[in-house]
Amino acid sequence: MKRIIISVLALGVCLTPLTVPLMVQPSWGQSQNLQVEEIKRLVQQAGQQQQRGQAQQAIETLQQALALARQLKDRTLEGLALNDIGFNYDSIGQPQEALKYFNQALPIWREVGDRSLEATTLNNIGGVYGSISQPQEALKYYNQALPITRSVGDRAGEAVTLSNIGRVYDSISQPQEALKYFNQALPILRSVGDSSGEAATLNNIGLVYNSISQPQEALKYFNQALPIKRSMGERAGVATIKNNFGRVYDSISQPQEALKYFNQALPIRREVDDRSVEATTLNNIGAVYNSIGRPQEALKYYKQALPITREVSDRSVEATTLNNIGAAYNSISQPQEALKYYNQALPIVREVNNRSGEAATLNNIGLAYNSISQMQEALKYYNQALPLMRSVGDRVGEATTLNNIGAVYNSISQPQEALKYYNQALPIMRSMGDREGEATTLNNIGAVYNSISQPQEALKYYNQALPIIREVKNRAGEATTLSNIGVVYRDTKQPTQAIDNWEKSVQITLEMRSGLQRENRQKFLEGERGSAVALVDILIDQNQADRAFQWINIATTADLADYTRLIDAKVANPQAQKAIDEWNQKNQQLQFLRRQLEDKFSENLSRQMRELEAEVNRKAEEIRSQFPEVAELFETTPKDIAQLKASIAPDTVVIQPVLLTNINNVPNTVALFVLTKDSLSVKKIPIDPTEFDKLLTQYREQLQNTGDTNFTVTGSKLYDILIRPIEDQIKATSAKQLSIIATGKLRYIPFETLYDEQTDEFLIQKYPVNYLTRISTRSIPNSTLQGGVLALGNPIPRAPQNLSGSEEEVRNIAQLLPRSSAYIGNAATLDQFKTQAPRFPFLHLATHGCFQQGGCQKLGMEENTLLFADSQFNIRDAALLGLQNTRLLTLSACQTAMQANSNGEEISGVAYIFERAGAQAVMASLWSVDDSATKDLMVQFYQNINKGMSKNEALRQAKLSQIERHPFYWSPFILIGDAR
Repeated sequence: MKRIIISVLALGVCLTPLTVPLMVQPSWGQSQNLQVEEIKRLVQQAGQQQQRGQAQQAIETLQQALALARQLKDRTLEGLALNDIGFNYDSIGQPQEALKYFNQALPIWREVGDRSLEATTLNNIGGVYGSISQPQEALKYYNQALPITRSVGDRAGEAVTLSNIGRVYDSISQPQEALKYFNQALPILRSVGDSSGEAATLNNIGLVYNSISQPQEALKYFNQALPIKRSMGERAGVATIKNNFGRVYDSISQPQEALKYFNQALPIRREVDDRSVEATTLNNIGAVYNSIGRPQEALKYYKQALPITREVSDRSVEATTLNNIGAAYNSISQPQEALKYYNQALPIVREVNNRSGEAATLNNIGLAYNSISQMQEALKYYNQALPLMRSVGDRVGEATTLNNIGAVYNSISQPQEALKYYNQALPIMRSMGDREGEATTLNNIGAVYNSISQPQEALKYYNQALPIIREVKNRAGEATTLSNIGVVYRDTKQPTQAIDNWEKSVQITLEMRSGLQRENRQKFLEGERGSAVALVDILIDQNQADRAFQWINIATTADLADYTRLIDAKVANPQAQKAIDEWNQKNQQLQFLRRQLEDKFSENLSRQMRELEAEVNRKAEEIRSQFPEVAELFETTPKDIAQLKASIAPDTVVIQPVLLTNINNVPNTVALFVLTKDSLSVKKIPIDPTEFDKLLTQYREQLQNTGDTNFTVTGSKLYDILIRPIEDQIKATSAKQLSIIATGKLRYIPFETLYDEQTDEFLIQKYPVNYLTRISTRSIPNSTLQGGVLALGNPIPRAPQNLSGSEEEVRNIAQLLPRSSAYIGNAATLDQFKTQAPRFPFLHLATHGCFQQGGCQKLGMEENTLLFADSQFNIRDAALLGLQNTRLLTLSACQTAMQANSNGEEISGVAYIFERAGAQAVMASLWSVDDSATKDLMVQFYQNINKGMSKNEALRQAKLSQIERHPFYWSPFILIGDAR
């Protein structure tokens, strides 16, 4: 169920508006009057103090000048002193004091008949009212000043006043009026040669066009302003315009262009020491990274901005930054961290009387409490936010908060209360034209009706939501709605309609996942897995096992394809790589547009997204047809089952266990698919998901602990779940080979160790066991090379990377097969491997590999890398190694780490990447084994290869030779891929 998050985002930086100078230097003439000279000295001293940022001292000095002017009864000098005092009070944030002095100066200019200074003071008063959010008062004074500047022929002053009026209209969302006044000011500024004012007005016009979604017009004016600022050497102005370029490109879904301009603006801000605007620019960079799904990168910039806002005491931007940090933490599922920052922001927004910001912050706190299932706390904050939203007239925020309150009541089983709030939100969403919010609310109402067993009412609301969601191109929302409709049809015993809707839902999910960034991939897939589980479950129940497996296989392949995208894996064909790079760039723009539409719908954005989506889909289809070797990366339609079965090796049984768990109204089972070239069947075995997960974790720990002898007990429990139910089918096929397609945490379990208590045998004693990443119809060419192994070992013989035992391992292996070569220590370089690899069918790397997210700190290695003497090689470039003739790539000292939230993607992903690079098979280890055990196993393996055994039989016999030892020593090495 989608909830809309309100977050406070930093605004872009605008150029300082044109104002008539507040400090007016008097014409002192030749007066010798000592008091006049003293006033002159005091005013000059105040000017110097003002330039040094000593406004309070300047005020005290000007008060002395004012007293002298009044003694002299010199009204002009009195008016000038009053004006300057007002200016200084305004500069230190005391607008009421500033107004008091400007309002004293104004009648003096009228009395002495100085129309020019009267207009200046009217402008200054207007400026103060504008700064304290009283735009109508500001307009009143500007409109008095304008005819005066015209009557005295003050063209510069006229342009300034017109520009100020334009800024007020812009601030009250009357952009056409703003443009009218800016466009009157512009030719005047040009006629009087005011380049600075011309650039400022061009910039202001650009900002207005950007605000009314005319980005190309905005860019046109910014492009006119930029060279003027450059020619004047105004670095701060150049930075401001570059920042505005960034805002425009951000608004038109070109985040890389936006980042380019923000990153050009940032060093200039630092150069001119504009700390406040530096913080804003950092915030803007963070916001772009957050919008493209890179919250960790966003946090880096937000956290640079935060201390600056505190240093310059910009409380408003400090609160914004705290809110942004909180939102980023919430997006990466760290709600406690999010709360820490939201709770720092809340008193600040109250202090600066930002009612809108206060409401947004309260709402965000509510969302964070909601995410950690503290529903009463969430309600408390939502209920504080709601009246604030109403008081500031934030109708979208009001509807959002009503939706959030409804969601809480639904989650605590108070459906009628939930409906009450959703039904308040719905008409607001409609009145505001918020189609996205309307669809979300309709979906939420439908979910409540379904929960209270009113499926027809639920269907009515889902069917209203679906066309709206399609209209706004919210693909994730469409998948969710289709899934919700599928649930209703399943619960009302209409399986055909349920299957149809779930298939459409899963199809969309498969299409969307290709554009996911690593940071939000897991959360997305967890949220969308329900449709796939429900679909497979109902297909099995409807005796459509073939169709169920088709979806399982495409989902398994998509998981591997996702992994290659997440690490940016390359392909060998440069033309294909170029096409993929172009597709990736377009697809990132598409995901960015989708996120923008979810935040705020607009017809213009929707049209842009539809056009870009069509282009992305067309490009994917071109790549699929033009480059078959990378087609899997773009396929979202299940392969024909006959094709899949035909690709299975003879005398081989493929087993794929699939967890169908943790979905409402779906019994928790593991589905065991059994396939051969001629048959496919499936059995569902009931399990307790929590207990099964504990069993897997316990078994992995037992296998890695040589002192734990209970592995046979746990292994037999897993055998009874994963093998025994299908054992008769395996025997009936007279199988000579078992190929396992493992997913999730099952990838960490060496199936050959599963123990049959009835026969007192490990599975490997019955059958050779290998692993497949998926069933693929893509043919892998057989190597024509004969014999020979290229072995590299212990490339860095120093702690912590020393693998001393691997040196003997490599030497022994190289002696076993004719035409072999070994490179040890400093000779085991990446360059040597690249040069030699194409000549050998067997490649053996006795070196460290790091495939766990975040890298391997103890080894000093980055994630997804292999260690060579001269460098760390990132496996994303595996396709460039020339592995087309490789029968087997062995990674004998590499390991994968099982983390709390891991699903084993790294072990399958690594194999898949090398498979796609040309290797027929990959041998890798699930955990670290001591050098001696590894050496013995590997030597035995290559001896068996030399005897003419298949890869898998050679590995099986090597393991059986150590079967009396604890499985820690012989089971971690698994063969993934072609076992022949």
